[in-house]
Amino acid sequence: MPDLARFFELLDAVPVAPDAEALWDPGTPEGALRRANLRHYLHLVADADTALIAEAPGHRGATVTGVPFLSLRELNARPGPITGDPEGDGFALPAGPAPAWEASSAVVWAALARWGRPLPVSWPVAPHHPFRAGDRSTNRTPRPAEVREGLPVTLELLAAFRIRRVVAVGRKAEAALAAAGVTAVPVRHPAQGGAARFTAGLLRLAPG
Repeated sequence: MPDLARFFELLDAVPVAPDAEALWDPGTPEGALRRANLRHYLHLVADADTALIAEAPGHRGATVTGVPFLSLRELNARPGPITGDPEGDGFALPAGPAPAWEASSAVVWAALARWGRPLPVSWPVAPHHPFRAGDRSTNRTPRPAEVREGLPVTLELLAAFRIRRVVAVGRKAEAALAAAGVTAVPVRHPAQGGAARFTAGLLRLAPG
């Protein structure tokens, strides 16, 4: 398992805008659950040599589960999409009503089902959930400052996992990584009609 102490230290230090939500704050019950799920996820993909770096968490995916590109539908899947265990992947379930699925999550995990092993590790370059003011059940584009402030967390994750290949999911993630001196293979983001191009682009990089 990679040493993630510095990763979480940097994550906790990222400033939170008034119209953004810190998802992995251990000081709240929801944040503690998401943080536990994130730790569990990073343990499950500890052998990753490829990273999928996207822009920001969506309100139907990581904002609910704590795991990038994983909505409740994938969290509850049998067998588990990460381990293949018929009993599931062992994540904690959030309490209360929540969006059951996210389109991007569905596309990503359908593609990863054809990827092989080891699975990539996924992470958003802007780690807080950006929303339109007053409505947490929305998404907005993170500001350049939010991306810059989140970059050290991403870079630490890449270093901790000793990632050999970085895949930028969408142009904004690609630009952010390039600004940090990271060369990434670009693929189309699966949202807004990009599912087929994302899948084709990702599977061209699959092992074997």
